[in-house]
Amino acid sequence: MSALAPPPPRREVPAAGAHRAAGRVVDILELAVSARDGLALRELSARLRAPKSSLLPLLRTLAARGYLEQGAGGEYRLGRRALELGLGGRGELGLPELARPALRALMQRTGETVFLGTLSGDGLAVVFVDKVDSDQVIRYAGGVGDRRPLHATSSGKAFLAWLPQEEREALTPARLKRYTSTTITTRRELEGELDAVRRDGYSICVGELEETLFGASSAVLNERQRPVAIVSVWGPQHRVDRDRLPQIGRETVRAAAEIRKLLA
Repeated sequence: MSALAPPPPRREVPAAGAHRAAGRVVDILELAVSARDGLALRELSARLRAPKSSLLPLLRTLAARGYLEQGAGGEYRLGRRALELGLGGRGELGLPELARPALRALMQRTGETVFLGTLSGDGLAVVFVDKVDSDQVIRYAGGVGDRRPLHATSSGKAFLAWLPQEEREALTPARLKRYTSTTITTRRELEGELDAVRRDGYSICVGELEETLFGASSAVLNERQRPVAIVSVWGPQHRVDRDRLPQIGRETVRAAAEIRKLLA
């Protein structure tokens, strides 16, 4: 008696629900592209003719992964990760690769380590996505993937400064965590610094996260004057002191402007 032939391998057919969810994700992103001021959950529900309860998990996932960003009023806008994929999808460079020449030039002008940062997926920190090391023997040892708090670094303050007040308040508690003796710990003091950032175009950090670490940063703004990336220069206090920080800050403004032109 001959052995039975093995059955053919079973093909996994995606469930209809999976197809619908994938379609909803694409629909949401397409609406976000066309809505410059963002869309509230109720607007998305009405336009897509879908219940809010089924859209909310998708929106939360997209926001957590950086494909959407949510304002303090609850509206959803296209996020930084969608921008990066959009650049790559057109055969162009992603954000870190696109910005790299400007970062290298900034390192040469300042002699210090340069970082490119974006807002973390949870919206609570700046995350470094690229780095150009200084040629100095003693230099800042931070790396790509490091998270930095919004209120205690020039990177975070450069980001906060260009958000509407209600969004800033949603991202910063009334009492802020102290890291060193110079850390800003009240929202009122922080707002005073953010006024200076908007006036000068750059932010500074004077040992607010680590006592001997000083830095300056500037935001890369989109056409809506919202920050999409942060350019930062960091170095030890004996080279990057208070007297030198304004000059370094102006150099970060120059680099951010160069990157903004490339993104446009």
